[in-house]
Amino acid sequence: MKLARVALIAAAFVAAVAVCSSFGTGEANGQERIALRVEIDGAIGPASAMQFEEALAVAAERNAEVFILQMDTPGGLVTSMREIIADILASPVPVIGYVAPAGGHAASAGTYILYATHVAAMAPGTNLGAATPIEMGGPLPSFPGGDDKNNGPEAGKDPKNPPSGDAMIAKATNDAVALIRSLAELRGRNADWGEKAVREAASLSANAALQQHVVDFVARDTTELLQLADGRTVEIAGRKEVLATKGLQVETLEPGWVIRLLAVITDPNIAVILMLIGVYGLVFEFTSPGAVAPGVIGTICLLLGLYALNLLPISYAGLALMLLGIIFLVVEVFNPTVVLGLGGVAAVLLGSAMLLRIEGPGFEMSWAVIGTAAVLTLGLALLTGSYLWAARKNVPRVGAQAMQGLPAKVLDWEGNEGHVLARGERWRAKADEPLAVGDSVEVADVRGLVLTIRRRNVRSDGARQ
Repeated sequence: MKLARVALIAAAFVAAVAVCSSFGTGEANGQERIALRVEIDGAIGPASAMQFEEALAVAAERNAEVFILQMDTPGGLVTSMREIIADILASPVPVIGYVAPAGGHAASAGTYILYATHVAAMAPGTNLGAATPIEMGGPLPSFPGGDDKNNGPEAGKDPKNPPSGDAMIAKATNDAVALIRSLAELRGRNADWGEKAVREAASLSANAALQQHVVDFVARDTTELLQLADGRTVEIAGRKEVLATKGLQVETLEPGWVIRLLAVITDPNIAVILMLIGVYGLVFEFTSPGAVAPGVIGTICLLLGLYALNLLPISYAGLALMLLGIIFLVVEVFNPTVVLGLGGVAAVLLGSAMLLRIEGPGFEMSWAVIGTAAVLTLGLALLTGSYLWAARKNVPRVGAQAMQGLPAKVLDWEGNEGHVLARGERWRAKADEPLAVGDSVEVADVRGLVLTIRRRNVRSDGARQ
């Protein structure tokens, strides 16, 4: 018995030593050595930035060996791009940028993000580049080398001396060049080609990018990506770190419903439509109290639309014009005039065109949506106004005036007074002529609760004379 106890204690001691010796290894706390991956498919905007930030936080919390950012994007908003770049530069987990799948691309903002990653890779059949800034819905002109003159036919060809009208364009371009060159110098990539991608909207295929030292390697899939990244030295938070990525288990982080919803409503066209639905839902609720549903739906849509616009780089002058146009159209409903209706449509169209201060791929206002919304809004205002105008011309259907001319039947009569049946109700009545029970009469006037009636003459064909 004592021998069994000794053996049990010894076994427990050995197990404790084994557990203690496992501290500090990748499996000490039941954690596997993994690589987390997030996919950005589409335009880069507030939803993409939030998705990346949350996924990177999960990677740091789970002590992932590497974080794979897989991209297939036409570009997006500068603000969201800079947020992602800032997160990459501050990340405690190495970030591998991977342009995939085959046929995908990392254009515009995607090129800057790829330059910022610790390791950059592309799948065969992909491309990157065309990183010229886009502002106010149009691409910026490139500034190839030329003479130093600001006047004459050669004006504007020197990036250092653009014409005065292009001062803001030059500032945006030079800022973008400085950003991509600083990222290239930080990661040891081709800074000259990065500047060319900004100034001349140059693009490269996967193999050409490898030859130009823009990316580190070309990988067919994630498995090959991790094999080629294995053993590379990267700099994390000021210290050198050697990647051990071969054979890592890859886990993809899917966006939650909040991010999916944000990706939908931050489309400026959807945001404008939500705002219009919200405004007219509230108008309908105020004009028809007790309906409840229009007010609830309208409030939710209006808040979602305003929240989405708050996340986008909008012009408040354009938003004010849109709201002013909506107010004009609402007034048009209750006080039909041609001027307010046309002014409201013009204000909505101009405000929508001015709404986005800076546009990017996937974040442009659609004139088809704007025009359709304006036409439908004007049509609704004119239709409602026509009904109100017709209602004003109709004979009143309530009160004493509505009783005039109504048919009635004498129930009992004595002298000049008695009772009649009108609208299924028994009324006191008086008349200036003798009547008998059962006579058909009509209401001539109403004074208090007493009807003044007169005989109702009917022709032989049944029509009232």
